[in-house]
Amino acid sequence: MTTAPSASAPTRRWRVIDIVIASVLGVALGLVFILWNATSSPLRDAVGALLPGLGALLAGIWLLPGVLGGLIVRKPGAALFTELVAATVSVIIVPNEWGWWTIEAGLVQGLGAELVFALLLYRRWGLGAAVLAGVGAGVAMAINDLVVWYAAGLTPEFAIIYLVSSIVTGAVIAGLLSWLLVRALAATGVLSRFAAGRERAELV
Repeated sequence: MTTAPSASAPTRRWRVIDIVIASVLGVALGLVFILWNATSSPLRDAVGALLPGLGALLAGIWLLPGVLGGLIVRKPGAALFTELVAATVSVIIVPNEWGWWTIEAGLVQGLGAELVFALLLYRRWGLGAAVLAGVGAGVAMAINDLVVWYAAGLTPEFAIIYLVSSIVTGAVIAGLLSWLLVRALAATGVLSRFAAGRERAELV
């Protein structure tokens, strides 16, 4: 006798709708990346001039797709897939100052969020999980950036400030904001075919 998967043991098999929504999220946020890449450089430079390494506080937008995709799709690989799509779209449509390293960064950042969801056994999707996934993405971003872009002449002070700033922006922008976005989307009914949408509906 077979039984349908329960809420405590959700299926981890991807559906067509999962692929579609993760792709749509990735493309949409890739377009956001393009806008942010084109407008944020002066602000990042100004913040970084106040305290070297503090500019990482403005990098949280690049961590958003992985956490948001993971929270909505809730399947292994969703965070990584959504982040990679966003990074790829952003560099293919409008080449930026980082070139194809953008895709490498997306891979690393997506893996940072994905690892947290995996450690939570793909069973925790609340605010705490979102913030932790954002922190994971932020730590991954910081380590990658410090190795790839700042290794020459790197000082302990800069590394610490950059890491802490990456953790903060990951927790707030990628984590908290993603959680709020999921709740807002669920309230509209567009996530009715996802557990994230059904859970929200049960609370109202």
